[in-house]
Amino acid sequence: MVTSRIDTDILILGSGGAGLFAALHAHQAAPERSITVAVKGLLGKCGCTRMVQGGYNVALAKGDSIERHFMDTIEGGKWLPDQDLAWQLVTLAVERIRELENELGCFFDRNPDGSIHQKAFAGQTFDRTVHKGDLTGIEIINRLAEQVWARDIARLEEHRAVELIRTRDGTALSGVLFVDMRTGEYVFVRAKAVLLATGGGPTMYKYHTPSGDKSCDGLAMAWRAGLPLRDMEMVQFHPTGLLAGAHTRMTGTVLEEGLRGAGGYLLNGAKERFMTRYDPKAERATRDIVSRAMLSEIRKGETSPHGGLYISMAHLGPDRVRREFKGMVERCADCGFDLAGGLVEVVPTAHYMMGGVEFAADCRTELPGLFVAGEDSGGVHGANRLGGNGVANSTVFGAVAGDSMAAWLRREGALREPDNAAIESAVATCETPFKNRPAKSNLEPLRDKLFETMWERVGILRDGAGLEQALRELGSLNDELDRFALDGTNRAFNLGWHDWMNLKNLAAVSRVIAAAAIVRQDSRGAHFRSDFPETGPLDESAFTSIRFDEVAMRPVKFTRVRPGQTLLKDAA
Repeated sequence: MVTSRIDTDILILGSGGAGLFAALHAHQAAPERSITVAVKGLLGKCGCTRMVQGGYNVALAKGDSIERHFMDTIEGGKWLPDQDLAWQLVTLAVERIRELENELGCFFDRNPDGSIHQKAFAGQTFDRTVHKGDLTGIEIINRLAEQVWARDIARLEEHRAVELIRTRDGTALSGVLFVDMRTGEYVFVRAKAVLLATGGGPTMYKYHTPSGDKSCDGLAMAWRAGLPLRDMEMVQFHPTGLLAGAHTRMTGTVLEEGLRGAGGYLLNGAKERFMTRYDPKAERATRDIVSRAMLSEIRKGETSPHGGLYISMAHLGPDRVRREFKGMVERCADCGFDLAGGLVEVVPTAHYMMGGVEFAADCRTELPGLFVAGEDSGGVHGANRLGGNGVANSTVFGAVAGDSMAAWLRREGALREPDNAAIESAVATCETPFKNRPAKSNLEPLRDKLFETMWERVGILRDGAGLEQALRELGSLNDELDRFALDGTNRAFNLGWHDWMNLKNLAAVSRVIAAAAIVRQDSRGAHFRSDFPETGPLDESAFTSIRFDEVAMRPVKFTRVRPGQTLLKDAA
């Protein structure tokens, strides 16, 4: 069934910040090597980094420091982050922001004195978020894509990765099986080094920020390949998702954190400010705290017309809001809201996966030949990601991965033969809906079941009974998907087929999230158990590690600072 085979030295899955930075760094370190970027959409036109609005956290200004950024990251992550990875993030972010500006041509907003402007983001003790208005991701991805296009880097656009294929003896990675979405044919790409950088995309929730083509493909492939995943129960909800009704996909998209950082107020259905009752930082508390507070207000029944709450910016002055948040004002206006002078309906929305594949500081995984970066990786953010640390994570570790893969090729230079039986098995799995009868066309009822299960039982507020029920419902959903039938007459851009594969991957990752959430019997960061509402002793912090269906708790190594301590010299 595989109609074509391609060999390349380096294969990069994904063209977001991690994938494109990796391509550029690998090309610079090893220009003689063949590099191929594979993407489910079009390079530079899809992915989560392009959708980043708020900005990029980096310690640049006087009074700030990498130590301060590090402590904010560790404390925001509730002492679950891998401290060596977090230190790498905050130190290399300084290099990456200079590279973005001085080598790649990004134009970030400036202060009157010419220095880079940095705005306030919630959960941080310093205003360190570099930005381009409220459309930072577009600026970064446009410049990265231009640089990739200008180099001898091959592109496999509209190619969907469906399985990681090991060698015949199972000891290393041989390559990746794809579906060419333009024809529906199968393509196998053999590579000496593969980077998993497809992004996360928690679109299994009723309200979510990523585009619908994001379906946790990379995490699902890694899980099926038997790689260990950590912190998978930690799904971040952004407090301010636009709520414009069920008729528009604009519902769930982010109204950026800078709105709250600048002083925006959250109001309940009675148009009363409520965050001061939940946290002394009020609207500038971390995302997990604000999201839980908002859901608590919603469940009291005093809501906006669409069942959410409001954000208000008018007290800051409409002219200032229009000037500083042009993109957000226009987005709200498209849905009939006046962000600058009125109220906008909002709801917490699934935004980011803190969990992912366990990896080393050089982005290697335990499977030889496979590297990981960006939202497919786990360990950098722990229980809660600070707004602005996401795009920093992608660019920092994307660059590390590019350098590491180039170095890997100098040591491990051979292409490896694949396990052909594994390829055949993966093809057979993809063919499942075409073998069933009678053919149907509507997957929406199954998607709605997934939304309901994840939002109600594996969402912002959880408990053991609900999580156990979720596992049963997700198992049943997976069985229904295996019985679902599609017409395979025309495979070219067969959207029903790709929706089916999306749902299969989302259901698999959803089961992993629920399984990890059952094992974590305390509340921490993005994970809140109403039956275990207290946080366990920080000195005994442990992260979840899941391989297939086995979940273990492993102790966090406090390699740089322990709970109760700080790296800040001027701290009391």
